[in-house]
Amino acid sequence: MKRHRPSKLELQVLSLLWDRGPSTAREVLGAMPDGKERAYTSILSVLQVMEKKGLLTHTRKGNANVYTPAVQRGQTLDPVLKDMVDHVFGGRPSAMMQQLLENKKIDPEELSEIRRLLDEWGKGGQK
Repeated sequence: MKRHRPSKLELQVLSLLWDRGPSTAREVLGAMPDGKERAYTSILSVLQVMEKKGLLTHTRKGNANVYTPAVQRGQTLDPVLKDMVDHVFGGRPSAMMQQLLENKKIDPEELSEIRRLLDEWGKGGQK
């Protein structure tokens, strides 16, 4: 089945499901990270479209469908991030990192985790 590139809203839903695990439409609605007011039927429609695109699957639990990602985080985000680095930041991951660091408040724990990841990468921990 051909994989479709997720929209911004679909990426939010996928991220939520990757982090929380299988969830109903009502659970997805209550946990959306952007804080926008949405109708239950809007989220349900998005989930159904995502399933048609091959991004989600569902199982039935009582009267509710429980949605699960049909794609892995890496296989979905790697091409999105690669395109962004290539087309927005001239192929320079450091330029993307600089943009993130300059325009997003980062707490000390998060900055420590970034440093740890960079150190690990420098020691040969990369893919």
